[in-house]
Amino acid sequence: MTQSPQQDKIWLTQSAYDKLVAELENLKGPVRQEVIEKISAARDEGDLKENGGYHAAREEQGRIEGRIRQLEDMLRRAEVGETPPDDGVVEPGMKVTYKFVGDDDDEAETFLLGAREIEPEGLTVYSPQSPLGAAINGASKGDTVSYVAPNGKTLEVVILDAEPYTG
Repeated sequence: MTQSPQQDKIWLTQSAYDKLVAELENLKGPVRQEVIEKISAARDEGDLKENGGYHAAREEQGRIEGRIRQLEDMLRRAEVGETPPDDGVVEPGMKVTYKFVGDDDDEAETFLLGAREIEPEGLTVYSPQSPLGAAINGASKGDTVSYVAPNGKTLEVVILDAEPYTG
């Protein structure tokens, strides 16, 4: 399955983008250097086959390098802070209110369609690549959309509102 250029973009607020840039710089600088020093110190202890400190440091290095690659990819694809138009169309950067078909309006839920790294307080974030996010991306206020949940069930939701997230 190929992704469209719209799906390839990751919508981030300026503060989320800045936070990720700072994390990346920290990982590439002091954190990476600290792990290299741990590996070097453990290597100096001798036999690497039975050296738990060496193996732990190598595993930590692998996790850090993986996170660096993930951050670099996210930042390369980031679309920063451009609030989408207030036209009722669901797209990344929108705060979406929906309910499951058959539920009462008071059971409606609201979430932000965007990157989980945004983490706004009190607001759940769904990725545009999640089953619900992918199904409603491009739909409009008032539309009923169905999608297949991770448990294999087909669910239907009604989009009650879609407004730009202003942070």
